[in-house]
Amino acid sequence: MKKNAKLVYQRIILKISGEILKSNYESEIDLHLLNRMIKEIKSLIKIGIQVGIVVGGGNLIRGSNVKKIGVSVNTADHMGMLSTIINGLLITDTMNRYTIKTQLMSAISVSGICQIYNVEKAIYLLSKQCVLVFSGGIGCPFFTTDSAACIRGIEVKADIVLKATKVDGVYSSDPKTNYDAIMYQNIKYEDVLNQDLKIMDPTAIILARDHSLPICIFNMYKSGALYRIMTGEQEGTLIIS
Repeated sequence: MKKNAKLVYQRIILKISGEILKSNYESEIDLHLLNRMIKEIKSLIKIGIQVGIVVGGGNLIRGSNVKKIGVSVNTADHMGMLSTIINGLLITDTMNRYTIKTQLMSAISVSGICQIYNVEKAIYLLSKQCVLVFSGGIGCPFFTTDSAACIRGIEVKADIVLKATKVDGVYSSDPKTNYDAIMYQNIKYEDVLNQDLKIMDPTAIILARDHSLPICIFNMYKSGALYRIMTGEQEGTLIIS
């Protein structure tokens, strides 16, 4: 890390999808990525960054998949919410092993396992350099964890939402199938919506736009990416007004 580097963000929401946690082996966690990510988060805490994490559950249950076998939408989404709590426990336990002060909160009550989400307490804990892991989505069906990340960001007055992905940023089209695809350094909310760029749930983009909450789409597999974003270096794609 650069000494005396100027930080452009102080409080962040990091969105970690279940897909990021999934290894190439069936039903296994990418422990190498998980541990490196936690080390990078610890480095941010040491320089005064306040970190909230919204975790997905797609590595365990994907609502769209269980709907295909006849499970109702409500039930499928509730199964997905529970899977985010499992991932939240994994992240929290890993944080504890790295001696990072951490608190797991859930939008749905799971007594004896984690605290119920409370915005005032969340803001207080963040101000005390406690990493908060937000699970359970927003506690009701029909909303993705992308939307949950933006809602939590708005509620706790975060400076930016960072979405960890396996790609370098937002492209004009799928770079896997179109070698001429252009990666944007900056793009407006409206352009993401108008071009139907499927990097995030449209509801999440609209929420961020309406509350002037920047979003950065970046590649979590690139070592040091989080710190570079914190210091304003070009990393990933920034979605702004």
